[in-house]
Amino acid sequence: MHDDDIATIMRALGHPVRLNILRIIAGQQRGQCCCADVTDSLTLAQSTVSQHIKVLLDAGLIERKSRGTRNCYIVQHERLAALGSAYSGMLAGLGAATPDLEAELA
Repeated sequence: MHDDDIATIMRALGHPVRLNILRIIAGQQRGQCCCADVTDSLTLAQSTVSQHIKVLLDAGLIERKSRGTRNCYIVQHERLAALGSAYSGMLAGLGAATPDLEAELA
């Protein structure tokens, strides 16, 4: 995963409402959830929920599936797993660089 991908996903996850929406979608039976289901679980207008869902879609964290006249959403667990691996690797790399930097500054 490239740094641009990591930054895009982190920006999408950087809002508490979007984190909550991800939890709601992930918690639905069969992993599918419609916008109305999310709106019913939150005290936000449907248009606000839709805007947050668009950010999650653009970041590739959820996928849209048509079910009749409704759009339903599925969490992209592979994308989240890839982020976890990339983030762990990035943090490990930063931690490994710290002793060398401290030695140079001393």
